[in-house]
Order: sequence, then structure tokens, then C-alpha cells
Amino acid sequence: MAIKVHPSFAIHAGEWLKTEIVEAHGVSINRLAETFGVSRQAISALLNGRAALSADMAIRFEYAFGVKAETLMRMQARHELAKAREHENMLAVERLVAA
Repeated sequence: MAIKVHPSFAIHAGEWLKTEIVEAHGVSINRLAETFGVSRQAISALLNGRAALSADMAIRFEYAFGVKAETLMRMQARHELAKAREHENMLAVERLVAA
């Protein structure tokens, strides 16, 4: 049986990065976007939870701040799964068995 993680533990990686890394280091969104070579809008959407963390962006954060990309990607995956679990009862899928 799989262990279910309570949704409160499934934090969006971008929101965590915003409070625990970016703001803690006093880095502006503009400077972060320039350093990462991405648009300000892309960084803002990620840090405000409107966009998912991509593997490329996770690596950028790893290089800039030392937080492991794998950790960030697991955090993002947990968040996405928790959001999907919120409406899993609305999925109409039959169990398939071998013939």
C-alpha cells in the first residue's frame, strides 16, 4: 500500500524557492531573470506558483544557489500529484487485468 502525503506537505517548488532561497538571499526577480537568461515573466510565474518548475530551471537554481535540482523536481512532482489527488474521485477508470 502506498503512503499518501498530506497535501499540506506538497508545496509548490517555486513558492518554496521564492521564500526560502530568493528572498532569503535578497535577490530581485529582475536580477534572477537576467542571471538565468530567462524572462522576468517566467521567473515571476514560477515563484508565484502559476507555472511548474522545469528541469532546466531546477538546474539553474542548483548552479546559482546550491540547492539540488533533484530535490526541487521531487518537490514539484509531489505538489502536482497532491493537486491531482484532490479530484481523483472524479476519474472514471476501470482496472485492467491480464487476459
